[in-house]
Amino acid sequence: VQLQASGGGLVQTGGSLRLSCAASGRTSRAYSRMAWFRQAPGKEREVVAGIRESLGIVYYPDSVKGRFTISRDNAKNTVYLQMNSLKPEDTAVYYCAVDVSDRRSWLESDMDYWGKGTQVTVSS
Repeated sequence: VQLQASGGGLVQTGGSLRLSCAASGRTSRAYSRMAWFRQAPGKEREVVAGIRESLGIVYYPDSVKGRFTISRDNAKNTVYLQMNSLKPEDTAVYYCAVDVSDRRSWLESDMDYWGKGTQVTVSS
């Protein structure tokens, strides 16, 4: 499985960005869960959104709830992350990840494949 993320960039506080991650190598039904993580300098990688479309499950931590929206286009094997009302603390490298084993948690250890990160920088 290959994951290609795009859409990062520099934005001012309060602005928006939309990240995309295209998956290839397996049929869409194999990507049971898809998620976005981020890692800021000096911090551990953390999940910011996850989707398990077969059960209609989406997950957001409190830090981004109400501001970030994850969605998925199975026809394109692509997952998106719409980020609104961005804050300087959202600055990080963002990664998309896929779980093909249908696990339960949103820990990075439960993801099987990772894309290369895309930098998001929010200026104050």
